[in-house]
Amino acid sequence: MSKYSKKDIMKLVEEEDVEFIRLQFTDMHGMFKNVAITSSQLNKALDNRCMFDGSLIDGFVGIEESDLYLYPDYDTLQIFPWRPQQGKVARLICDVHRANGEPFEGDPRYILKKMIREAQDMGYTFEVGPECEFFLFHTDDSGQPTTTTHEKAGYFDISPVDLGENARRDMVLTLEEMGFEIESSHHEVASGQHEIDFKYDEALITADHIMTFKLAVRTIAKRHGLHATFMPKPKYGVHGSGMHTNMSLSKDGKNIFNDPSDPAGLSKEAYYFIGGIMKHIRAITAITNPIVNSYKRLVPGFDAPVYIAWSAVNRSPLIRIPSNKGEKTRVELRCPDASANPYLALAVCLAAGLDGIRNQIMPPKSIDRNIFGLSEQERQEMGIGMLPGTLIEAVQALEEDPYIQNVLGDHMCRRYLEAKKAEWTAYRTQVTSWEIAEYLYKI
Repeated sequence: MSKYSKKDIMKLVEEEDVEFIRLQFTDMHGMFKNVAITSSQLNKALDNRCMFDGSLIDGFVGIEESDLYLYPDYDTLQIFPWRPQQGKVARLICDVHRANGEPFEGDPRYILKKMIREAQDMGYTFEVGPECEFFLFHTDDSGQPTTTTHEKAGYFDISPVDLGENARRDMVLTLEEMGFEIESSHHEVASGQHEIDFKYDEALITADHIMTFKLAVRTIAKRHGLHATFMPKPKYGVHGSGMHTNMSLSKDGKNIFNDPSDPAGLSKEAYYFIGGIMKHIRAITAITNPIVNSYKRLVPGFDAPVYIAWSAVNRSPLIRIPSNKGEKTRVELRCPDASANPYLALAVCLAAGLDGIRNQIMPPKSIDRNIFGLSEQERQEMGIGMLPGTLIEAVQALEEDPYIQNVLGDHMCRRYLEAKKAEWTAYRTQVTSWEIAEYLYKI
């Protein structure tokens, strides 16, 4: 049931002196787009009559079918606390529809909602909690981002070593003012790297929150003269930033992943869910790790997962079962990063898990040793596979997985594969400074 009615929103906008409303939606790559309207146009927008040119949005439609409409989700109304107190700015996250009123099949939010309905038809509610890591860097004299940080803090360090503490505190306070329940925040392993964790929720709310979280973090960072980046590996030789994704299914209000009688505390459904994820994970990485740079994080030596395995007792595998049990039992997928489109990432993870449950796909035996310490022969003997090593490998895996392609739908899958192949070609044909330094003088 909706938290707000049209009347509620109109009244709130008037009482709070909201002057501008941003109608936000997400493109194929997970970038927020928006149309800004004044409060005088709000009634029209709430009646789903705000049109835009979809041919100018990457991955959407061609010029021959360009008229698309924004349908605001009333429950996503949010007044931005960093804007002026007079003439405030609010936002509504929107679904995208065609001119005939049908949902636009290339809208990432629609794709996730479609999978959520599929889970609901099976009696399940999908709940997700992300762990978003990011870097804070200085900007240059023209305000452009650099990869420079003056601090040398490490994991869980505090002020005065942690020079980003004030900015991070302001981010937390701003997010709480926006309705987030922040569970923890701390300095991460690399210099300039931070993490803020917010409470898990149902999947659509979490995906909306991830988009809003990134916007708020970058906005507050800029107020401190810093640039916040969710780029997975902005610096060579240090830890990258991930977005570990904690997932669970509930039925009739109960966490169905929990089984106290099992040694690992997991139910059959939890095992099947893990089995489905592992079956499709190579294709899934094209969505959860969607850019060239994602695969520079997924290398041995920096705690990022590389090998396709699971465990309830150690952190080196792809899938970890945190020690919290009972209603907090969850499956943690450790490969995603925050460059992913959260709507698509959660959609394919849920789809893979449901495939596991439907077909009772049992995962292989858990690997309770440090996988990074095993020899290649030992890993082969234990049947431990590897994640794709490059974006193009992940794209090829997606092309070989019709189930995950079907989750995305023909329109999104075709546009997404085209875009990722073009990205790989653009990267592959670059001549880098490393190549110049390595080869120019001696060849």
